[in-house]
Amino acid sequence: MARYIFITGGVVSSLGKGLASAALGALLQARGFSVRLRKLDPYLNVDPGTMSPFEHGEVFVTDDGAETDLDLGHYERFTGVAARKTDSVSSGRVYSTVLEKERRGDYLGKTIQVIPHVTNEIKDFINIGDDEVDFMLCEIGGTVGDIEGLPFFEAIRQFSQDKPRGQCIFMHLTLLPYIKASGELKTKPTQHSVKELRSIGIAPDILVCRSEGPIPVKEREKLALFCNVRPESVIAAQDLSTIYDAPLAYHREGMDQAVLDAFQISPAPKPDLSKWEDVSDRIHNAEGEVKVAIVGKYTQLEDAYKSIAEALTHGGMANRVRVKIEWVDAELFDNADAAPHLDGFHAIVVPGGFGERGTEGKIKAAEFARTHKVPYLGICLGMQMAVIEAARNVAGLKAAGSEEFDHEAGKKRFEPVVYHLKEWVQGNHKVERKVGDDKGGTMRLGAYDATLKEGSRVAEVYGRTAIDERHRHRYEVDIAYREQLERAGLCFSGMSPDGKLPEIVEWSDHPWFIGVQFHPELKSKPFEPHPLFQDFVRAARDVSRLV
Repeated sequence: MARYIFITGGVVSSLGKGLASAALGALLQARGFSVRLRKLDPYLNVDPGTMSPFEHGEVFVTDDGAETDLDLGHYERFTGVAARKTDSVSSGRVYSTVLEKERRGDYLGKTIQVIPHVTNEIKDFINIGDDEVDFMLCEIGGTVGDIEGLPFFEAIRQFSQDKPRGQCIFMHLTLLPYIKASGELKTKPTQHSVKELRSIGIAPDILVCRSEGPIPVKEREKLALFCNVRPESVIAAQDLSTIYDAPLAYHREGMDQAVLDAFQISPAPKPDLSKWEDVSDRIHNAEGEVKVAIVGKYTQLEDAYKSIAEALTHGGMANRVRVKIEWVDAELFDNADAAPHLDGFHAIVVPGGFGERGTEGKIKAAEFARTHKVPYLGICLGMQMAVIEAARNVAGLKAAGSEEFDHEAGKKRFEPVVYHLKEWVQGNHKVERKVGDDKGGTMRLGAYDATLKEGSRVAEVYGRTAIDERHRHRYEVDIAYREQLERAGLCFSGMSPDGKLPEIVEWSDHPWFIGVQFHPELKSKPFEPHPLFQDFVRAARDVSRLV
């Protein structure tokens, strides 16, 4: 039976609960325990799939096709444990399930209430896979005191009472603000946050306090006294230069030991942190720097491309170079020359996205990379823009474009070399979609196989010809244009196993130009960089040494 660690937050949002959860999972793994991490989000969306990246950052996709919170990306990157649909739930999904059961008559005519029906549904979700791992870490989104979070806090309170004594602990993450004028570190916001938590029946066993610097002994003792935790269970979470220092930093602070003490696990296995020491060494002792432009339209919010930024960092670690990312707004050169904005970069990434805004700039970025021999990685929409650029400027299809843009505009303007995907094979059955279908959860989602062309660059990069990668798209390059594009020099080097859906394109006469329909960034880890990002950064490094 798993032991449960519930991670809650207080004072303000965005303190790093997801990162703290992921780092703790990595530390427990380093001691030989198996872990799984879960996210419980109080918002009423069924999932973040239909949210704007400006609202919620990137959408992380699992192998089994769930659209989830970006914190699940942290969980995977730090622990290497592949997330599943059952590792993410929102209020929207919980209420939707409860109402479906009520309509079916599953509640036998009872009045449906938050307690017990909604809280029971949350508890059932938490309990999935109870016998699979040693530790289940469950992060509650938002902050204590949020009205929409109350059913989740009540559910985890009940859950801890349902389990045998000592089976569940609570870890609370708060902020210790530093008042510069008085030169003081203030504990009062944390005291109030814990008071709020205790008022709903939850007493934290461990306090994790975000601060700019170390917590002095006096403040640590004060927090322990007023928040009713042991002094050694007050953990300082100081600002770090890289998130990959978090496991080592939290270990030095004694977080993993405090957790094991709370569960009365003694003697505790010694941790093997050599993997994280190597990660830290590669980041802090880089032997060069490469400049990479990410040309997108959500550049004002870096979390919109979180996994891509991290995958580039992983590629840099593999090559012992520091990757300096610069965010370039594609709209800046929708109607202008791209060169002034892209000169000086060693490589260019064009990531995924939805809608027509900024796409002409992305097409120009692909043209710039092709004609100036700059390494280019196009992901999802970034691959489609590279195909449209090739069709217009090399294959002579001047009106080439995407059906997505025509659907958005409500009129036909382009020759659709990219079309709305109406059917595809998933496992052993066929999936069918219409343009007018609901938006949520209707894309080609999750892991699908692809077959690589023998002798192609991608086959060389992967070291094999059979791969599986995660997808999230509803538009696809039309195979009908393959012959015309290949005559122009664009190689279709990866296809779905049935040969109907293009997965990868590349320019064979270019030092490094690859477009992929899937999202390779979702599988990259600091200790296991994705092959595409590793080789992409290598190509950028080679360019940097020629300049």
